[in-house]
Amino acid sequence: MMHLHLQDAAATDALGQRLAAQRPAHAVVHLYGDLGAGKSTLARALLRALGVTGTIRSPTYTLVERYPLADGSEAWHLDLYRIGDPGELDFLGLDEGAASLWLVEWPQRAGAALPPADLRIDLAIDGHGRSAQLSACSQAGKVWLAAI
Repeated sequence: MMHLHLQDAAATDALGQRLAAQRPAHAVVHLYGDLGAGKSTLARALLRALGVTGTIRSPTYTLVERYPLADGSEAWHLDLYRIGDPGELDFLGLDEGAASLWLVEWPQRAGAALPPADLRIDLAIDGHGRSAQLSACSQAGKVWLAAI
């Protein structure tokens, strides 16, 4: 487990870059935190560090945004805040093997309908910045966390 204080947007960007630099070939990240805790900001920083250009939208209303990565793979950014039942994920056309990176906000709303996390990141407002707690949830997550 790793605890960090992210004092500003630059620190969040730096964490996204560190995560991107050590990302395993296939990874699932579950992002936890209250509204405004920085989940979308961290996801955006990670995607940008992986070579996503152009606008990176928060999937608050679309539920999922798909992004081509510089290495030719695809990342999915999900925001499940608005789903009422895990069965709603069936209508999103999500195939576990199709994306090399899953960034999932509000994963607790999906129950067992999501692939298990490799890395869990809990974000919280901490003074003028944010606190981040990173926890490995799989062997790949342990290797990833140790590398950053």
